[in-house]
Amino acid sequence: MPIENWSDEVTIVHLSDDPQFSEELDTFAMQNKSRSANVVLDMKAVQHINSSNISQLLKLRKRSVADEKRMILCQMNNQVWGVFLVTGLDKVFEFADNVMLALATLQIEES
Repeated sequence: MPIENWSDEVTIVHLSDDPQFSEELDTFAMQNKSRSANVVLDMKAVQHINSSNISQLLKLRKRSVADEKRMILCQMNNQVWGVFLVTGLDKVFEFADNVMLALATLQIEES
């Protein structure tokens, strides 16, 4: 899982499919406990998502909200997007079509 520190305020995490998905989110959360930054989660390689993955995403979102930072999920396939729609989580998380759009959204709203 490549982690890019795009700037002091933004980190991009490129996630893989399970079982690496869970490990990668845990690793990211542990590495960034002391760093508060906006997070862009690139989910291009994620083919399936389960309740454990969703739980991890919710915990990461809770931390972002507590730190007054944003978390944007992007590049989801239709199957993963469908899970967010069915569970109502499309209203909980923030989404972008791709990484560049997510970065632009953060940049525009930061100004």
